[in-house]
Amino acid sequence: MKSIGIILAGGNNNRIGRLSDKRAIAALPVAGSYRAIDFTLSNMSNSRVSKVAVLPQFNARSLNEHLSSSKWWDFGRKQGGLYVFTPTVTKNNNSWYQGTADALYQNIDFLKRSHEPYVIIATGDGVYKMDYGKVLEAHIAKNADITVVYTTLKDTDDDLTRFGVLKLDENERITEFEEKPLVASSNNVSIGVYVIRRRHLIEILERCAREDRHDFVQDVLVRYRNVRKIYGYKLDTYWRNIATVDSYYKTNMDFLKKDVRDYFFKQYPDVYSKVDDLPPAKYNAGAEVKNSIISSGCIVNGKVENSIIFKDVYIGNNCTIKNSIILNDVYIGDDSYIENCIVESRDTLRPGTNYVGTDDEIKIV
Repeated sequence: MKSIGIILAGGNNNRIGRLSDKRAIAALPVAGSYRAIDFTLSNMSNSRVSKVAVLPQFNARSLNEHLSSSKWWDFGRKQGGLYVFTPTVTKNNNSWYQGTADALYQNIDFLKRSHEPYVIIATGDGVYKMDYGKVLEAHIAKNADITVVYTTLKDTDDDLTRFGVLKLDENERITEFEEKPLVASSNNVSIGVYVIRRRHLIEILERCAREDRHDFVQDVLVRYRNVRKIYGYKLDTYWRNIATVDSYYKTNMDFLKKDVRDYFFKQYPDVYSKVDDLPPAKYNAGAEVKNSIISSGCIVNGKVENSIIFKDVYIGNNCTIKNSIILNDVYIGDDSYIENCIVESRDTLRPGTNYVGTDDEIKIV
């Protein structure tokens, strides 16, 4: 394909709470056996984007470990490859990434050394499937300067004010773009995927650096919306952003729905992830499981209902897990009760533990 990919995975905010204490948002576990960034990486691979750079920053260790081998997403090739660029002290720079535009600018040599004419920029915190090739085709057909992928959300789907909200004319050209407005004037939100010509991007980033501007959305999309030809491309299929506790919980719970599971895991193209060598889940006498996802390496002795249990979890005798997410490598002692909770990874809950959240406020353990 005639494009390179860049995944912005700096990832931290206050809305995700303590879930980002150990990891970047892009490294958050999703659907039992995946990480959030797997969906974007799989989209890149399935779209035949052979050269992809990931730009992590906050709590990057977990993400770097996950990306230690590029073969899982089929980037282990002679041509192209998967690159991970963390902030680096150089002669000209000694700071962390100051924003998304600055993260791109600090790696501008990667853009200059590449030969592909186009760049696909995506975030690492979205759960969706997409053929970026079709976006590129639309971008070229409209002779656009920048193409922004968007979707239309219902008011009940999510808090619209935490996204970039946009309005378009009848030709899909963006006429208004507001980043995280106080009051959303539209239900069209950017999903954080952009297509732009490589030389054009280099020019814009160098200008932003000269003017001490650091944010790609505010300092490029919002600032240039009436100057450049910026078009929208609509995504009509499933999309979720997991950057809040509520959206992370709801996204995982969506995978308990058969149509969502079938869409991601039984319909082409596939979603890929790093595979651990673990035995299949084991259900001992007394185990009772209803409408749940139980991952490999788990041992279940108690009752699990409407929950997602990630890898290497032990659930003791007479335990009850309801409407909850148990992350990797957790030991839950006998006679414990957990409802409406997210239990952090590598945790040990003593026998008789009781944690109960509510539908409106999920408790993080």
